Amino acid sequence: MAPDTHLKKELEQKFPGLEAELVDEMAEAGEVRTIREDEWLMRSGQNIRSAILLLEGLVKIYREDDEGNEFFMYYLQGGEACAISLVCAIKQETSELKAKAVSDARVLMIPLKYVDEWMSKYKSWAEFALSTYRKRFEEVLQTVDHIAFRHMDERLVFYLGRLKETLKTSMISISITEIARDLNSSREVISRLLKKLADEGVVRLHRSNIEILDLGRIQ
Repeated sequence: MAPDTHLKKELEQKFPGLEAELVDEMAEAGEVRTIREDEWLMRSGQNIRSAILLLEGLVKIYREDDEGNEFFMYYLQGGEACAISLVCAIKQETSELKAKAVSDARVLMIPLKYVDEWMSKYKSWAEFALSTYRKRFEEVLQTVDHIAFRHMDERLVFYLGRLKETLKTSMISISITEIARDLNSSREVISRLLKKLADEGVVRLHRSNIEILDLGRIQ
């Protein structure tokens, strides 16, 4: 079966640097799926049989503790791969993370057998996988640092900064309840801290949005 030319062109744009032969194989072997907003893409304990590459949209990655509490780890954007899916697919292990679509998203699912095969067959795939691991590891270290060593107000500022960088906008459409869940805090605490940041000119609070003005005032 010949590879989908439209998908091939999209892969070339979203994942530059991959060999042409690899892109052909990805377009032929991969399955494109649409994930709706708020739909779970991956759950803790789930068997991973495919590597997940995000073509478009935005996905949140969470870590869940033994009591069911969710800890926000990082965002996955178009043109990026889910590192944990790469690891689990190669090792044939279950996921220890959860992934949820923030907006409607399109993903390319690469079957397990190709994930491992391409590591030795294509240099660019191996480099892409290693780059993905490194980036996610650095983001996880940042998150752990803020959870373990920072006060909640500092964690909130870090969280807002990451949102601004990820969404590429200073006007963030998000509820206080969602922020509290991501930071494993209470709505009351986050509301109080946001009010404090607003009083200091760091943010401006709107009815359904948070406008980031100057995080540098705190950082």
